[in-house]
Amino acid sequence: MTTHALRAPVHAELPVAIIGAGPAGLSAARALKRLEIPYVQFERHSDVGGIWDIDNPGSPMYRSAHFISSRGKSGFFDYPMPEDFADYPSREQILRYTRSFADEFGLREAIRFDTAVSSVEQDEDGAWTVLTSTGATRARAVICCSGVNWDARTPDVPGDFGGRTMHSVEYVDPSLFRGKRVLVVGLGNSGADIACDAAANADAAFISTRRGYHFVPKHVFGMPADETEWLPIWAERLVYGVVRRVMVGDVSRWGLHRPDHRLFESHPLLNTQLLHYLQHGEVTAKPDIARFDGAEVVFADGSRERIDLVLFATGYDMTIPYVPADCFSWKGGRPQMYLNAFSRERHNLFGLGYLEVNSSAYTLFDRISHVMAQYLHDQVNRPDRAGKFERLIREDRPDLSGGIKFVGSDRHAAYIEVRAYKKYLRTLSKRLGWSGLTLGWFDAVRVAPSQGQP
Repeated sequence: MTTHALRAPVHAELPVAIIGAGPAGLSAARALKRLEIPYVQFERHSDVGGIWDIDNPGSPMYRSAHFISSRGKSGFFDYPMPEDFADYPSREQILRYTRSFADEFGLREAIRFDTAVSSVEQDEDGAWTVLTSTGATRARAVICCSGVNWDARTPDVPGDFGGRTMHSVEYVDPSLFRGKRVLVVGLGNSGADIACDAAANADAAFISTRRGYHFVPKHVFGMPADETEWLPIWAERLVYGVVRRVMVGDVSRWGLHRPDHRLFESHPLLNTQLLHYLQHGEVTAKPDIARFDGAEVVFADGSRERIDLVLFATGYDMTIPYVPADCFSWKGGRPQMYLNAFSRERHNLFGLGYLEVNSSAYTLFDRISHVMAQYLHDQVNRPDRAGKFERLIREDRPDLSGGIKFVGSDRHAAYIEVRAYKKYLRTLSKRLGWSGLTLGWFDAVRVAPSQGQP
């Protein structure tokens, strides 16, 4: 096996292996294709789209899902979402957009569909063997793009429960709630969405949380909330502090916990619809679960409710099951990589999408994959510069928090602040003499200019 030796074998005759053909995998593929780096891409499903394809087995997608960042901030670089999309696009729109992106840049031809990856091992000569359902492939590098919302994290609750329990990864349609008394545990953005579905369909709906969250309206002054990213953090906090006091107020009036952290130290909730249901008594807020007791759930304040269905919206571990665990360092179920993308333990092992960020995920994928592609290109064409970057992978410990003290939970082990991250990528690229992304950079690999937009 090969760690980050300065002059590791290049194996230029082998392709790069990309695992997954969701948005992250497609971003990586476009970046490699632009620099004419041979690659092969594996996708266990029959089409591109990743979690946004509700028919993809194991997808956590549900029918009412929407993007939590806005249309204008969320698209791939130099491939904006259509203006007739909603401000916060639906799952159908995101899937259609993602597939049109693959068509526009001719990315399907290198994808091996219906091909599941079972294991990835680094060989003694530093190359990688990717074992799939259709055989083995040797690769010079591996980019893991298989997503982060597959391995459900479910808490252990003492006691015996007479009803049904499930994780949000299994949830698809709100008809599930009809005729039932439903408890949704956890209040991330998916949990808030599902609680709204329960409010509109269940006989009774409850939410249980351990901590409080800041609610941010999806629109501020008529614009999507994430379009204020150009402001510094202190200014954003000032603006949203005023907006929340005026438009939201004290959420503890409706039974929710007051936040125990400052704005942006954990994910804010872009879901004032849930507040509407709380205000009208169609959802009841409860504290953390203490235990199950037959047909009832007992809460930390001693109260109890008869419940038919408990749905845990309690997040996911960012597992990469086909890669040996010692190929990454792990913290809180999150791989700890250089720039959240480059394994410090193994040469030419990368991950794209293994981060938590508050905005513009797809564009961020493109910025990271552009760095990956230039590094892989340099291994063959500029080995001295590649060696400089390998030293940084081993030794560089940049602060990507943007001055935010993130909540000290497992979930926040992969959090970054988007401005700080983008700034550091610019600084790094300038330091190494790499190019930044510019409009038109990917025109050379468009196969159907202006025809693929949904």
